[in-house]
Amino acid sequence: MNSAAIWALTQRELIRFLRQRTRIIGAVGQPIIFWVLFGAGLRTSFKAPSWAEALPHAMSYQEYFLPGVAALIVLFTAIFSTISIIEDRREGFLQGILVAPVSRLAIVLSKLSAGTILALLQAGLFLLTGPLLSLVGLGAPMDVSWTIPRIMMATAFLALIAAELTALGFMIAWPMNSTQGFHAIMSIFLMPMWLVSGAFFPGGDSGWLFWLIRINPLTYGVAGLRRLLYEQTLPVTPELPSMTMCVSVTLLTTVILTLLSGWQVSRASVRNAA
Repeated sequence: MNSAAIWALTQRELIRFLRQRTRIIGAVGQPIIFWVLFGAGLRTSFKAPSWAEALPHAMSYQEYFLPGVAALIVLFTAIFSTISIIEDRREGFLQGILVAPVSRLAIVLSKLSAGTILALLQAGLFLLTGPLLSLVGLGAPMDVSWTIPRIMMATAFLALIAAELTALGFMIAWPMNSTQGFHAIMSIFLMPMWLVSGAFFPGGDSGWLFWLIRINPLTYGVAGLRRLLYEQTLPVTPELPSMTMCVSVTLLTTVILTLLSGWQVSRASVRNAA
């Protein structure tokens, strides 16, 4: 596997992103609008989950929703990063990479590294500025104590979530020939996946929906991020798994999705030769 090839392909994705400024608006602007508007509209009707009682203050909806918005930014960035696979196939660039003396896994890892870097920059910027927005009247006050160790752990875990969602986006985009089809999958699969991750609502007493939340891999990413942002010593509940469980499930899912993406690329396909 050629590390130079991985870096070259990663650099290409980063340059492409910098030249498409509207992607920043789409990936960051819409989630911030969601955070501000939903926070203002639902703050009076929000009922904090049972584990929030361990906090030294009453949890507001915007405080609860903050990690979910960060996960949404990562999801949008993963979508925009991997949808370029369809464009590369249409333009013939992907076929040129496939016949080059480059490991097929290098193609996957370059997309994952570029998507992870972009998602980390955008979601990290939001997490740093989100509490500041509340100070200027765009949100409820939040008690987020940033320390160097907590920032480092949150950054590493956010990168893991970004790699997971980028690998998922890669698996979806690789066999597709149209961006319209990808957007359809996003509407019926990726967005509902985010909605039932505990990012938007706790879902503690929601019957069958609660079990859907528990088997959703993204649930553990959002829960782990929530622990790192607020208090790692929060009690373990069915709605808020332990940090060990969050890291284990997210890491295992990332590895599985990456291997499946590599397997997809290594398969002979008419689409790859199109």
